[in-house]
Amino acid sequence: MAEDQQLGVLKALDVAKTQLYHFTAIVIAGMGFFTDAYDLFCISLVTKLLGRIYYHKAGAEKPGTLPPEVAAAVNGVALCGTLAGQLFFGWLGDKLGRKKVYGITLIMMVLCSVASGLSFGNSPKGVMTTLCFFRFWLGVGIGGDYPLSATIMSEYANKKTRGAFIAAVFAMQGFGIMAGGIVALIFSSIFDHQFPSPIYSVDPVASTVPQADYLWRIILMVGALPAAMTYYWRMKMPETARYTALVAKNLKQATRDMSKVLQVDLEAEEESAEKIVRDPKLNYGLFSREFIKRHGLPLLGTTSTWFLLDIAFYSQNLFQKDIFSAIGWIPPAATMNAIHEVYKIGRAQTLIALCSTVPGYWFTVAFIDTMGRFAIQLMGFFFMTVFMFAIAFPYDHWIKPDNRIGFVIIYSLTFFFANFGPNATTFVVPAEIFPARLRSTCHGISAAAGKAGAIVGAFGFLYAAQSKDKTKTDAGYPPGIGVKNSLIMLGVINFVGMIMTFLVPESKGKSLEELSGENVCDDTAPSAIATSGRN
Repeated sequence: MAEDQQLGVLKALDVAKTQLYHFTAIVIAGMGFFTDAYDLFCISLVTKLLGRIYYHKAGAEKPGTLPPEVAAAVNGVALCGTLAGQLFFGWLGDKLGRKKVYGITLIMMVLCSVASGLSFGNSPKGVMTTLCFFRFWLGVGIGGDYPLSATIMSEYANKKTRGAFIAAVFAMQGFGIMAGGIVALIFSSIFDHQFPSPIYSVDPVASTVPQADYLWRIILMVGALPAAMTYYWRMKMPETARYTALVAKNLKQATRDMSKVLQVDLEAEEESAEKIVRDPKLNYGLFSREFIKRHGLPLLGTTSTWFLLDIAFYSQNLFQKDIFSAIGWIPPAATMNAIHEVYKIGRAQTLIALCSTVPGYWFTVAFIDTMGRFAIQLMGFFFMTVFMFAIAFPYDHWIKPDNRIGFVIIYSLTFFFANFGPNATTFVVPAEIFPARLRSTCHGISAAAGKAGAIVGAFGFLYAAQSKDKTKTDAGYPPGIGVKNSLIMLGVINFVGMIMTFLVPESKGKSLEELSGENVCDDTAPSAIATSGRN
């Protein structure tokens, strides 16, 4: 019965065979996400270099580093901007349409990527302030891309492979992270060859050549290129049929747009369709009792699981430095010059992405429409809990030099199951289970909860993981609860995430209207649109 009451143009999308326009949509939306990941994670490649250039202390045994409050601002301001952008542009995407707002976010990302690299000022304070200003607005643009990319892909996809298509868009994040590392490798190699310099321990001043100030700027500005390259194609995509028909209530336009996309003739039966589109029972608002009754618990599920997941996911910087030093990827800072340090960090990020991050994403793409979202998310949280506890309780065992390889393997498995697990599914599900007129808003709320968790993970645990012994804390940080206790807390957080997963409904194999209840209305005729093959 529910299927019979679905608009025919939407049913045509649901049953369409996988074809070129699906892959075009994946590439266009995915390149936005590729850019998001590049821009968010490339800052970690250059923070050490910024410390050497702007915070050098004459006579110090080690190169200059960013003070804790400056490091927190430089690394975290984009996350704060992302949170704001997810809420604002998520809401705006339901008000103005996915396509229009999508273009705005892309322009912001291009302009702010370039502006970040052009950060100006004569003093460290001036440069860091302007860098933080532009990276905040870059984050706002990135934040808007989250709900819009997911919503556009879910509304274009057929129901059989919808999960894989949305997950494929998200999986571009792995390639974006890897691209950041590769760009750093390429340009640091060029600079190291063109401007050779001694290591810090030999000559502290000469180890950082003046041209190094261009290197970090180039790495940040390259993030504008993929976004700019896809702007034309984004603007050529028609508005999604679900927004046009169910939100803008322009069934004729939705039919014309999807006729071109699907390359079939679609004929609207205006009268019967109007009853479906304009049913007053389906026009409840976000803060209404009806919404809470229908979608309150699922929204709690999507927000809480994304929040908990990102605490664990972004806390990986707690023990990344132990891993990199253990396997010799990053030697002591004093044994390198400034540019070569960027090369080593870029190599480490590329290898982590290649070996752990990217495979996890694509396992999700491969299995999400057979295993289902619920099973993958539950499995991911379960193994993250197991492996986090496996690291935490015998932590003193793992930090011994002979046991560090085992530590690296368990660490990699933890983040493999984050990506073949809740890191992907928390992005997919909110784009499927809410009504079309609130879909982008609810995805934005869920994603913003995730970014709040990221801020807690990246910075709250950075302070918490400091040694209880004042003499062993990192420079500028107060004593904390120690790495071992922090890891135990993260294991508990993953376990709670597994429990909260039970609030999230399974969306595999169902139409978006069936999931959101938008095909259940009074006095509707069967399918409102008939299809016929185009000659």
